[in-house]
Amino acid sequence: MKRHVEGATRAGIGIGSALAVTISWSLHKSIVWAAIHGVLSWIYVIWFALTRPGGISG
Repeated sequence: MKRHVEGATRAGIGIGSALAVTISWSLHKSIVWAAIHGVLSWIYVIWFALTRPGGISG
């Protein structure tokens, strides 16, 4: 298992990017937006959590 995690990290795929792409795809259904949000990763995830009802701010 450790070997797969190291491979993903080496490829530049982090949990923030994966989460951002998943959120973006579920909202927009666009590969372009998913790619942009994947690059922004944690910035997009935090913004999404702060601006949605039931997110971090409740």
